[in-house]
Amino acid sequence: MQKEIIDLIQAQMSVDHLEVELSGNHCSVTVVSAEFEGLSAVKKQQCIYQCLNEKIASGEIHAVNIRALTPSQWQANA
Repeated sequence: MQKEIIDLIQAQMSVDHLEVELSGNHCSVTVVSAEFEGLSAVKKQQCIYQCLNEKIASGEIHAVNIRALTPSQWQANA
């Protein structure tokens, strides 16, 4: 399912970096995208939730931990 999640996010967003970790039906996602520039933390998370909505609605994913960063935020944390 990890590849499915990656494909879902990449199909809907332009990403510079993407990491997905699964533990059962819990998912941790790190997404770096210029599309996050100027967005609040909540808006960034909503972008990711929108990509994963069908997996969440079906119960395939129960919980999502999201780390959504702009490229400059990613560089600062590297």
